[in-house]
Amino acid sequence: MQRAGTVTDIAQNVAIVRCPDDDHPEIGARLLDENLDTVGRVVDVFGPVERPFLAVSPDDGVRPASLLGAVLYYRDS
Repeated sequence: MQRAGTVTDIAQNVAIVRCPDDDHPEIGARLLDENLDTVGRVVDVFGPVERPFLAVSPDDGVRPASLLGAVLYYRDS
């Protein structure tokens, strides 16, 4: 498992995740929380190449505000 980054903001029902470096999941990747529960899917990658942001669409039943400050992970493919 790889660390995707930390949820830094919520915008229009989408969680914004800041990656720790240039290694990031692809669009469509499922993201997990620290309990290995799936919380959403990457819908966009944007920002600086060295440390991009991910836009994550939360799964049904996951409140985006509950993800603020959470560290999210993804499985290596």
